[in-house]
Amino acid sequence: MARANPLLAGLLRRCPHCGKGKLFKSFMNVADGCSVCGAKLGETDSGDAPMVFAILILGFAITGAALYVELKYAPSYWVHAALWLPALAVGSWLLLPLLKSMFYALNW
Repeated sequence: MARANPLLAGLLRRCPHCGKGKLFKSFMNVADGCSVCGAKLGETDSGDAPMVFAILILGFAITGAALYVELKYAPSYWVHAALWLPALAVGSWLLLPLLKSMFYALNW
């Protein structure tokens, strides 16, 4: 059986071996095995790379946006907190599973 494309399998959150089964059993918990090909998924780890890249990507985007808003509108600090804390939480919630599955598939 041919190995799946790691970037495509990571983007789709699929098994890095076959590209068809689900990688996660819950939000960010890797399944013990693939339901399609039977590959043992729980033996590999993505390490700290997903968190590091999420910090770099979100830090760059949110810092740039916060600087733009500060220079253009000069709002109060509570407005910054109301804008950027939810943006950081939602961005982390969306980006971390994607990055974890991509690095898991690349490490596979």
